[in-house]
Amino acid sequence: MAVPVIRKNLYFKPDSSRVVARFFNNGDVRTINLVKRIMNLNEKEVKHELELTLQGFVGRHRNISEIFLKHANNYKNLIESINIDYKKLSLERRLLIGAYSTLEYSIESAALFNPSIVEDFDQSFLSEGEKRVIISFRATGEGHLSSIVFRKGILDASNNLRMVEAHKHIDLPTIKKKKTYDKKRFMKKMEEMHIPKEYSSPFMDPLPEKFEYYILKEAIRKILKLDIDDQRKQALNEMTWLIDSYYDIEFNEDSRISGRAILPISPSESRGIEDARFVRFTDDDGSEKIYATYTAYDGFTILPKLLSTNDFLNFRIMPMHGHGAQNKNFALFPRKIKGKYAMLARIDGVNNYLFYSDRITLWNDPIKIQEPKYPWEFTQIGNCGSPIYTEHGWLVITHGVGAMRRYCIGASLLDLEDPTKEIGRLKEPLLSPLEEEREGYVPNVVYSCGSIIHNNHLILPYAVSDYASSYVTVNMDDLLKALITEV
Repeated sequence: MAVPVIRKNLYFKPDSSRVVARFFNNGDVRTINLVKRIMNLNEKEVKHELELTLQGFVGRHRNISEIFLKHANNYKNLIESINIDYKKLSLERRLLIGAYSTLEYSIESAALFNPSIVEDFDQSFLSEGEKRVIISFRATGEGHLSSIVFRKGILDASNNLRMVEAHKHIDLPTIKKKKTYDKKRFMKKMEEMHIPKEYSSPFMDPLPEKFEYYILKEAIRKILKLDIDDQRKQALNEMTWLIDSYYDIEFNEDSRISGRAILPISPSESRGIEDARFVRFTDDDGSEKIYATYTAYDGFTILPKLLSTNDFLNFRIMPMHGHGAQNKNFALFPRKIKGKYAMLARIDGVNNYLFYSDRITLWNDPIKIQEPKYPWEFTQIGNCGSPIYTEHGWLVITHGVGAMRRYCIGASLLDLEDPTKEIGRLKEPLLSPLEEEREGYVPNVVYSCGSIIHNNHLILPYAVSDYASSYVTVNMDDLLKALITEV
């Protein structure tokens, strides 16, 4: 018997008017020619062109002049390479160079999907039965480039979601490269990436046990300029790709959460940041932190990554490693199990696996815990976000892929002390695409990246055919009864 599901009449749809001002690199040769053309303008002409540009764009972005100046500074070395003293350029001329080095990018023009929901740390000034929540989305724009965006809202006592209006101005964070690296861990990750020691040793051996980002990066950059064989060049590029996968980002405190966007930054993310699964994690000492697992993709290689934050202003991004850190669908348990971190993943593309680890970024020895069992999940089974604690067991919202690659959402219950033991699994999908939900960027799909429990109801946000998003509620008594019965 199907578990009753209440669909809510609230939709999150992509908004093409939400744009960011991104740095535009047109290549050294074309940029040099562009700068020369700008240098041929007199100061009056420079001011005129700058004023025209500002009139058209100043209302669409916060601090557009600061953005122009930052983008111009990216070309400081290139400009000085053609014997132009960058410091002597007028502020207006630098701003105009920056304007030509900037483009608007609509981050969610194509889709706003694969949502994940967590409780906000701030639960002040709420009525009884209310909860403040943060929902993340995978936003997709031109070129199918995926980013992470956020919305804030309040769930009321009836599980209706009242959203704060999304801010039109979108801010990009300041990027801060991680300053020091652990040599042993870095070398271990290179082994996992099959970078030959004969290529890495000349750089790594002289380094101390803790080394700084720029030391290794600069050494690799110098060698890449030399005439070296393709195999060595590929290995060095992979080392650069790895070191650039560690970084911190910081948003301005005066920005609203709906105005913050995490776009691909490192080379490992150049083709997108996919399917972030957020979870509010409680450590053994009672301290709490927000983590998210996501998939970085560069067009060829998938790299599972971990994001952490205490405030949604400052984020640390790290690659996950270990022999099991491959493929997609990583989802962290919200607390340790018997003193160890625990993680779900679908490392072979078909089945659900469980990991334990002493370190939150190291994942080895996966244990297969679920295989496709019912026709609607015969192609593959995976998680739809982090497990949720209940006194009866770990509630895992799953996704299954069936005939015609139709995605449905199901549920399983795992033992609290030993999650390798499945207590129950729904025989029929909890949520399937309605007729009106079948059309979209990818047809016949419902999918989620994270749920919570509120007022004894499962709050399940879900994507509609990889285009828009909505949410449903499920009575926990009904769901648990069905799961415990269907062993």
